[in-house]
Amino acid sequence: MLTMTAILYPVATNAEQALSRPLGRAARESDARRRAGEPVVFATDPVGPAFATREAALDAYKSRVEDERTGATPEAEDRYCRLIEQVAEGTRAPRPVEPTYADGHRWPAPAKAPRTVWRLAVSYWRIGTADRPLEAPQARVARKSGEALDAETLRAITRTPMRPTKPQQPLDIGLFEVRPPEAPHIVMPDE
Repeated sequence: MLTMTAILYPVATNAEQALSRPLGRAARESDARRRAGEPVVFATDPVGPAFATREAALDAYKSRVEDERTGATPEAEDRYCRLIEQVAEGTRAPRPVEPTYADGHRWPAPAKAPRTVWRLAVSYWRIGTADRPLEAPQARVARKSGEALDAETLRAITRTPMRPTKPQQPLDIGLFEVRPPEAPHIVMPDE
């Protein structure tokens, strides 16, 4: 018989507590809410020191993450940690370049890539009343508002995944497509 196991995410107030002494572990939000006794939100936050190479990070977190070098993997319910690569603090992103159209090439040689570091990212159920990282506005909304943004808000915007401003509208049919009267649920090309 094949048994399915779910990842049991820690229930904690922050990522450090999720690693060291969580209140419990739960696969579902309802279970996490019961353990915490209050609302929870799912979060993934980086913790611990930054490592210059992936190998150094793998050596430091042997039992927590999957190591393809040795084939070691944590148990299925313990896979709530992963290594992520981030741009190092104080490192600037390369500036945009203009096309050169020289020597048969459209773009100049790429700039040196920014220095990156490896960190451990922990996914966990954060207790709803616990301190949250800065909730960033959407980039397009912040840009249209015209107000100056501080550096911390800009960093939070760059780390936030893109979200739609409104629900996606149904797709329209193209200029050379028609819906036949006997089957209006079908869109056919018109020649």
